[in-house]
Amino acid sequence: MKFKILISLILTLAATVFIFDACKKNEGSKPYAPSYLKFTVPAGWPQPPTDIFKDNPLTEEGFQLGRKLFYDGKLSKDGNFPCASCHQQFAAFSTYDHQFSHGFDNAFTFRNAPALFNLAWMKEMHWDGGVNHIEVQPLAPITNITEMVETIDNVLKKLVIDTAYTRMFTAAFGDNTINSQRMLKALSQFMGSIQSFNSKYDQVKRGTASFTVAEQNGYNIFKAKCNSCHAEPLFTDNSFRNNGLTLDAYLQDKGRMRITGNTADSLKFKVPSLRNIRYTPPYMHDGRLLSLQQAIEHYRTGIVVNQSTLDPLLKNRISMTNQEKVDLVEFLSSLSDNDLLQNTRFAQPN
Repeated sequence: MKFKILISLILTLAATVFIFDACKKNEGSKPYAPSYLKFTVPAGWPQPPTDIFKDNPLTEEGFQLGRKLFYDGKLSKDGNFPCASCHQQFAAFSTYDHQFSHGFDNAFTFRNAPALFNLAWMKEMHWDGGVNHIEVQPLAPITNITEMVETIDNVLKKLVIDTAYTRMFTAAFGDNTINSQRMLKALSQFMGSIQSFNSKYDQVKRGTASFTVAEQNGYNIFKAKCNSCHAEPLFTDNSFRNNGLTLDAYLQDKGRMRITGNTADSLKFKVPSLRNIRYTPPYMHDGRLLSLQQAIEHYRTGIVVNQSTLDPLLKNRISMTNQEKVDLVEFLSSLSDNDLLQNTRFAQPN
């Protein structure tokens, strides 16, 4: 009898241990149930040329993981240069008031950091279009010898030993595997979600605000003299053009030609969006123009008209009176989207 009772107790204890262990495993492996998000195209806007989330479904978990990565110095060699160090929210995710971005060991890049918003409408990225998909874009600054100066392997090693990332990768992708593909997809979900579409201009278009007289005059000037390249509502046509800047003798940056090798692309750079232009000085690919007034003056009087690859639209420069210049600045200021700068969803996580 005692033997039977002992066997029964052993079996009961074994069953209890098995059940407890199974419960622990279930606690540690919750069902993968991400919160899917919908990418919304603002009313009246064109559909993006490609679906950047087609093979990377947008989820709240993926977005939050990408947000943490964007602000994390672990992606750089010494921990001091996260993506956000060159793409600051208060500057519409550009580098405010710096001609070139600062990198590791007091190095400087050779171009002005472009603003990061409305990336879903960009087929090519960077000033020369050297990157053709948002998911591979972060590879360039992470591995660049004057920017973050890191290797992908080293970045992953740092992420793997961080338990917070283990939890977040599991929530975003269903298990705790941390690899480069998932890291890049998460960054893409965050960056691709940054949209700017609530400036005063947008409110006027929606009928909830009105331009001042100066802004309306500036808008008329813009439509007559600037809209061919800076097409509404994105305020860029995403093309590559030579806008008549002289070649910097030191940088020797020939723009799109560095990618294509075609001399017909010499001195052609991507047409930037004019949205939030008040927040993104200095201007041009190398930040050589410090103010919006200087940028407009370049088109009035500074264009080098004898360049073989100069955009035909600029061969006679752009005629504009002083008053028209003032009014154009007023209109361009109406493209400022304060919501983008203050949206806590895009801010550094606590």
